[in-house]
Amino acid sequence: MAFRQSLLLFAALPLLAQTGPWVPAQYYRTFSHSHAVARRIQPGEVVSTRTVDSSGVDFKGETVTTPGNPLTGPFYVEGAAPGDALLVKLRKVRMNRKSGYTGYRLGTYSVLPEYVESFYPNHYKMDLVRKGRDAAVPWDLDLERNTVKLREPVSTKIRLEFPARPMLGCIGVAAAGDFAPTSGPAGPYGGNLDYNEIVEGATVILPVYHPGGLLFMGDGHALMADGEPIGTGIETSMDVEFSVELKKAAKVTIPRVVNTDYLISVGAQAEFVSALNQGLQMATTDMVKWLIDDYQLEPWAAHQLIGAVGKYDVVTVAGTVALRVPKKYLEAK
Repeated sequence: MAFRQSLLLFAALPLLAQTGPWVPAQYYRTFSHSHAVARRIQPGEVVSTRTVDSSGVDFKGETVTTPGNPLTGPFYVEGAAPGDALLVKLRKVRMNRKSGYTGYRLGTYSVLPEYVESFYPNHYKMDLVRKGRDAAVPWDLDLERNTVKLREPVSTKIRLEFPARPMLGCIGVAAAGDFAPTSGPAGPYGGNLDYNEIVEGATVILPVYHPGGLLFMGDGHALMADGEPIGTGIETSMDVEFSVELKKAAKVTIPRVVNTDYLISVGAQAEFVSALNQGLQMATTDMVKWLIDDYQLEPWAAHQLIGAVGKYDVVTVAGTVALRVPKKYLEAK
């Protein structure tokens, strides 16, 4: 089966080593083919790099670029051509500093309109997290224990400390044509997916629109709920190690993710532009095609598999929906 053969080939390739993380001299905020290539990489090469947080702060806690989900890249993958797909294996996604932050309250879009009037004011302490901002609260990140804890305010009723699950909010390629979407929305090219399954060990599959693919990543979160209801994850910088394989002449039109347990189709769209049901329809349509094309399921069998064991994730509030299908049902018997 074509897709599984690609993954097996990917695993068997010799890996090219890199010493020390590569850090870009410049960060971008658009998924555009017009940006200068930051680094050329070979398929199978293991790349170690770093991302800054959504405010442009690096692993040392220093502001190195302006805010707005700064992106590391673009990485030019040798041999990638329009119509191919990049299989981006996230070998490491790790927190690399001891601080992060979130918004102070849920987004008004996460609740009923009539409930918004009862919200507490979206002001906490000026300059506490970032200069000139008062709507963010600080989190302490324990790198050894891999946990996160809200520093303040402190609840008298509940301990706001959790296991960390580091993820990349932004991952994508240069969008089709001359379209240069910012690092705020999501789309078929990937972008600001904000999907909490894009973690260490996952493989993200992206369509290629331009020579080299031009891969970008950034916007790390130490932890984030389904849907990003507060408007942020726990924003922080990350150490990232990845490698890329190519699938030639791929039939990939939207982002896909593969992990240990699931095939995942991601109906990626910009938040508040289209209803969630459209994201659901995009994800379901893609999953049907994926099961038929790469796993040779009869169309009716693909429909029934989705209908029996498919799992839908609200990826972003009023935006993207993902559909997961357990891989165990596709294993040869």
